[in-house]
Amino acid sequence: MRVLVVDTALGLCSAGVFEVEAGAGGVARPLGLRSEAMTRGHQERLAGMARDAVAEAGGFAGIDRIGVTVGPGSFTGLRVGLAFAQGLGAALGVPVVGVSTLDALAASVDGEGPTAALIDARRGQVYARFWRLGVPEGPAEALSIEAARARVLALGSDVRLVGSGAGLVTEHAAATGLDGPAPEALARLTAAADPAMSPPRPLYLRAPDATPPSRLPGQPRPQTP
Repeated sequence: MRVLVVDTALGLCSAGVFEVEAGAGGVARPLGLRSEAMTRGHQERLAGMARDAVAEAGGFAGIDRIGVTVGPGSFTGLRVGLAFAQGLGAALGVPVVGVSTLDALAASVDGEGPTAALIDARRGQVYARFWRLGVPEGPAEALSIEAARARVLALGSDVRLVGSGAGLVTEHAAATGLDGPAPEALARLTAAADPAMSPPRPLYLRAPDATPPSRLPGQPRPQTP
């Protein structure tokens, strides 16, 4: 299967075309790839990076599916990636599937054993998901650092940690801080996903910091007694 992947959820801007062998663990062979570390500016860079990656891969012909990270991650970054992927999918007439950022981070590390994918969520929290024997132990969650540390300890001494929140939870030697998921991992998950079960919708694990206004423009302020 030939897939185009897009990731703007965290500290990377990635666009790439991969040929993925059949099966969930299939090898993803890059045909064209652009990936840069950035925390801002995804909107200005993404289209050009995708254009160059697709041109390197020989064009849009043969692309079977588009995969895009849906979060958790930056609110603005997620919107950029999702809008781009859905617009391109509509233009090409191919399905677009959403891939969890945490799942893609976990798939970015080699080896076997318990895994914890952790993203720094600020305000003393991490976004987290945990796996044992390749099976997730529940859905993605927003946890306090203390709660995440306890979950990591419960997985045992051979646990692998990945993501920007790994260093907040432990100084474990196997912790891997990544700016974002490996595009190859995203490609494998995109090929393995069921489009009916993986819609390209943003995954938010915490309410937004912004609050709606208490009054409409021009409306007088409420009088306090």
